[in-house]
Amino acid sequence: MTTARSTTGDRSRPYKVVIPAAGLGTRFLPATKAIPKELLPIVDTPALQYIVEEAVDAGLNEVLVIVGRGKEAIIDHFDRAPELEAALEKKGDDDRLEAVRRSAELADVHYIRQGAPRGLGHAVACAAPYVGDEVFAVMLGDDLIDARDALLKPMLEVQQQLGGCVVALMEVPEDQVSMYGCAAVEEAPGITVSDDRALGGVVKVTDLVEKPGPEDAPSNLAIIGRYVLSPEIFEALEHTEPGRGGEVQLTDAMKDLAAQGVPMHGVVFRGRRYDTGDRGDYLRAVVRLAAERKDLGPPFVEWLGEFLEEIRADQSAKS
Repeated sequence: MTTARSTTGDRSRPYKVVIPAAGLGTRFLPATKAIPKELLPIVDTPALQYIVEEAVDAGLNEVLVIVGRGKEAIIDHFDRAPELEAALEKKGDDDRLEAVRRSAELADVHYIRQGAPRGLGHAVACAAPYVGDEVFAVMLGDDLIDARDALLKPMLEVQQQLGGCVVALMEVPEDQVSMYGCAAVEEAPGITVSDDRALGGVVKVTDLVEKPGPEDAPSNLAIIGRYVLSPEIFEALEHTEPGRGGEVQLTDAMKDLAAQGVPMHGVVFRGRRYDTGDRGDYLRAVVRLAAERKDLGPPFVEWLGEFLEEIRADQSAKS
C-alpha cells in the first residue's frame, strides 16, 4: 500500500480517480474463486491495469482502488516484486522486467476496503476521506475503453467548462436499456473538447433512471463506466436510500443532484468499448486486442482465419 503524497499544481482540476473493485465476479466463476475478476488478463495485461493506464493518460495520477475481502492480489500487482525483478534482471529479460516494473510505477495507487458489497454508490461514498472537496473521476473496471478512442479526457474538459458532474453515455438497443442506468437529455450546443473523434456530442442530463424497462426508459442513452463527479456527490450519497437490488445506487444520488440544480452533462461515446464483465465481450476484447498487436497479430490472425474456415466447413457438413 502506497503512501499518500501531495500534488502540486492547480487543485481546481481533477487529479484523483476512484476505481471500485470490490465485486465478487460471479459471472466468471470458478476462475474468480481465487483471482479477482479485475486481474483477468486481456492477452497479457490485467483489465484493471488498462483502466489505470487510461486514467494516467488523462492526467489523473492519484488512484484509489476500492477493494473487498480476497482482493489482496490487486495490491500485489501494483506493488514492486523484488524477487521476480531480480530473476528477470539476471536473465537479461529486459522487456518483461520493464513490463513488471511498469505496473508498480504507473501511478500513486492507494486502497480502501468496502466492508460489504452494498452497491456502487456505497463504494464511491467510501472514497470521501481520500477525495475531500475535490472534483474526481470514477472508472468502473468492467468497462474497457480502447486507448485510441478518447473518452475520459474530453469528460474532464467538459467538467472544467461547465462544472458539476459529467457522465459517459452510449446508445444501446432498446431491449438492452434495462441492463443500464439511462439518461433523459437535452441539447447542449457550443461545447468544445480537444479530441471528439469518438464522440457524438455533449448533452445536458435532466433525469436519470436506474435499469428501467424499455417502456419506462427516457432514452436509449445508457450510462457506461466513466464519471467525473463534484464533491457534492458525497452529501447526496449520505441521503440516498438503498434502491434497485437493495443497493445504494450512484445513479439515484446523481439524479438528486440534478434536481437540486447541480450541472449534469453527458458525453456521448461512439468509440470502441468492451464490457469485460460479460464473458462474450471479454473474449471479443482479447481476440481484437491480440489481433492488433504487432508481436502477436500476424500469426494469430492467420490462425484465426483458418479456424473460422474449419468452423464454417463443419457447420456446412452438418446442415
